[in-house]
Amino acid sequence: MSTPGFNIVVHNSLTTRILMGGVPRKLAILNGTLCAAMVFGLHSLWIIPICAIVHIAAMIAAKKDPYFFEVVLRHIRKKPYYRV
Repeated sequence: MSTPGFNIVVHNSLTTRILMGGVPRKLAILNGTLCAAMVFGLHSLWIIPICAIVHIAAMIAAKKDPYFFEVVLRHIRKKPYYRV
């Protein structure tokens, strides 16, 4: 409920997700770290296109739902069946 005569303006940055390169921060950091570890540690340059494809797929998913990564993590943590 609002009081008549009072309006509160909420800035857009308070309601939008923080994205790095169009991807949620946790996923961008995880993808970049794994890519760097594989490239520099194993000297396998073929991993760069794979990480780029993962990043692009995550960008497409983030455009549809910015909370997709948190939902996937929650889905992985929860058990499929809880006995009573």
